[in-house]
Amino acid sequence: MGLLKEIGKYFIFLGRLFTNRESFKTHYKLVIDECLLIGIDSILLFVLVSTFIGAVSTVQTAFNLVAPYIPKYVISQVVREMTVLELAPTVMAIVYAGKVGSSMSGNLGTMRITEQIDAIEVMGINSINYLVLPKIIASLLMYPLLVVISGVCALTGGYLVGMITGILAPTEYVYGIRYLFNDFTITFALIKAITFGFLVASISSYKGYYTTGGALEVGMSSTKAVTTSVIAVLLADYVLAQLLLSPA
Repeated sequence: MGLLKEIGKYFIFLGRLFTNRESFKTHYKLVIDECLLIGIDSILLFVLVSTFIGAVSTVQTAFNLVAPYIPKYVISQVVREMTVLELAPTVMAIVYAGKVGSSMSGNLGTMRITEQIDAIEVMGINSINYLVLPKIIASLLMYPLLVVISGVCALTGGYLVGMITGILAPTEYVYGIRYLFNDFTITFALIKAITFGFLVASISSYKGYYTTGGALEVGMSSTKAVTTSVIAVLLADYVLAQLLLSPA
């Protein structure tokens, strides 16, 4: 019953996003600020993590493909599928939850325990619409862009390590990336990115918004926000794969 109550409370929270709305001008400024906070501050972390994971994936794939009759370009094919379908949208969503999700939850939790949210409500402003909706919109806009950057960096990392170590020639790497490429892979990765961006932002904001207690509880809310977001991302990843990739 506790889980069902929590889920119901979460959906009521989402429903309040669109009641007693603020003006477009107000939301526009808030969304731009959140986009800068979410996107610009996360680019370096995403570039570093995805580049090194792409490089490691290339080395490990080459190590396991020991049969002489397997062409070397298969290495970059495997890296392509791993990075575009799983690494960029799903694995990076866990990093995103740890960095951005915990920040959202901590920010709202601090506002709650210092009674700033109560002050906003007293002024007749829907605090969920004013504080949370810009975060969710910014996450929906910026996380897909971060996913695209991650995919490019991962493939670039694989290319560089293949060229430096001599695992495979640059022409073979590029050929493997292009060989039998399915355009829907990109579409599916972006669908996942939009879904995961919404889940991380909404769940983290929900956990932070309903924080009670003091500074210790703010930290606990941030931890719960990250763990719940990760579980939701993994569940959504399975559901989306089942719906969109399973054979008819």
